[in-house]
Amino acid sequence: MRLDKFLKISRLIKRRTLAKEVADQGRITINGSKAKASSTVEVGDELVIKFGQKVVTLEIKALKEAVKKDEAEMLYHVVKEEKVTN
Repeated sequence: MRLDKFLKISRLIKRRTLAKEVADQGRITINGSKAKASSTVEVGDELVIKFGQKVVTLEIKALKEAVKKDEAEMLYHVVKEEKVTN
């Protein structure tokens, strides 16, 4: 599954276009490598996403084409969440 689509379906980022922008800015890595919006993600991959003042590390648990809002968090597991200090 494409990275931008996973981020939208999992509701980590609300819109696919915004997910593409974040990936193109180099703020997302998959298993330690910089990711593009078109990068493929698989179950077991580790994502590191930089959101403004925090860095979130996730592990992908499942991939689905569509999920309900309350089931979206079952697609990933938050490994750690850190605040970034300047």
